[in-house]
Amino acid sequence: MPHTSSSLGARLSYDEGAVSLSEIISALTFALDLTEGAVAGHALRSCLLGMRIGDALGVSGVERIQLYYALQLKDVGCSSNATRMTQIIGGDDRAMKASTKLEDWRKSGVSLRGLKTLWHNILPGKSLPRRVARFIHIARHAAGNRKEMIQLRCERGAEIVRMLELDDATAEAVRRVDEHWDGKGHPDGLQGEEIPLIARICSVAQVLDVFAMEDSIDAALKVLRRRSGIWFEPAIVELVHRLHDEGRLWEHCRSADEVEETRQSVLALDPGEQAELTSERVDRICEAFASVVDAKSPFTYRHSLGVADVAVEIAVEMGLPPERVKLVRRAALLHDIGKLGVPNPILDKAGKLTLEEWAVVVVHPTLTRSILERVSAFRELAIFAAEHHEKLDGTGYPLGLTAAEMSTESRVLAVADVFAAMAENRPYRAGLEPAKILEIIRADVPTKFDAACFAALEQLLERWEWLKPAVTSSEVGTFGREHPRRFTVMDELEQLI
Repeated sequence: MPHTSSSLGARLSYDEGAVSLSEIISALTFALDLTEGAVAGHALRSCLLGMRIGDALGVSGVERIQLYYALQLKDVGCSSNATRMTQIIGGDDRAMKASTKLEDWRKSGVSLRGLKTLWHNILPGKSLPRRVARFIHIARHAAGNRKEMIQLRCERGAEIVRMLELDDATAEAVRRVDEHWDGKGHPDGLQGEEIPLIARICSVAQVLDVFAMEDSIDAALKVLRRRSGIWFEPAIVELVHRLHDEGRLWEHCRSADEVEETRQSVLALDPGEQAELTSERVDRICEAFASVVDAKSPFTYRHSLGVADVAVEIAVEMGLPPERVKLVRRAALLHDIGKLGVPNPILDKAGKLTLEEWAVVVVHPTLTRSILERVSAFRELAIFAAEHHEKLDGTGYPLGLTAAEMSTESRVLAVADVFAAMAENRPYRAGLEPAKILEIIRADVPTKFDAACFAALEQLLERWEWLKPAVTSSEVGTFGREHPRRFTVMDELEQLI
């Protein structure tokens, strides 16, 4: 899709079009896979596997709809424990999460692979004595840490499912996905048929996919058999083996299968018959996934919502039509969804990034676009969302676009995001006062930032009495606390602002 220049007064046409819940959710599962360090398509493959198990068990009607969305959204709370994981190990949260899925944490020992992954991610770059001490500390508190991590993920996951306006049974299935058949799982130690059937199916399906992708289908089936009666309901385990023997389980779920084919298979199973969403429902879905992104770091609390607020006000001040304002808001809410693929030690780093770390960060707008453009009604939105770090003089990233290639909407997002970045606390400095922010941005107008967008921002700040630059550093350090309105973006280096 071509870009247009705001200097020419032209805009891309925007037709919101019909969109279904399954189309949006199936696309956004790629973001959930990022935060878990999973092989792309994990949630979708889990959905196919779980639906085939559910169909064989006779799951139907409303319960089938609940199963369909619980399977895709089982990891929707995972971003909420990323900071805590980083605090515990001092290293890459995504790598540790990916490794943990391959471990039987119910056993007293840990595999050699697990030990290697843990050691590699404990306080990288620190002295050997510090790393050894942290390793011992983690080993001593492993059970408590594990329970805390699962509870954070499960509770937040259920909350987000409700934000998506799915029913309580779907939310409870997401909350219970780590309960075990013998009653020794989390978060509540439910046993046997106390665990909702949907959650039991989700638990089996996700383990099948993880081991099939990381090892082999045979390995996945062996793990299922080994954990039968412990983690998993024996009857479901037997059913899985029967479906495998009959060749009815793995279509579009093998490592060689194209992930888009897998997604189309998931969409074909939509038990809601691709019901079209209202515009208001789409907005709420965007808000829910914005909260998934913002939960990844205490320095991004409400960031996406904050950027959306600023961007909308700028767009309205500039006289953009209502349908364009709506587009800007959705793009702002979802602009950082690709950041779920950035490890927290980079997001939360209290200092300048290395070149290697910066190389990881600059990919996130590209990831944002690749996720969002899978939704037909989001294809234009995806372009704007992915251009929030571009600059008019070509010094932005990831594409180095110039003024002639940037639309009005992209320019609005760029100004709104950089304002948010400087108004928010970062690990290495407190948020700046609005007057100081304007002074800094003004120095780059019109070379990097659009003059009309900046003028609109100046007008807004004159009447925004609610705007405060930042919360205190003590509040920022409190994981999970509700804070006043504040803004941040972790990947804008000081020299680029």
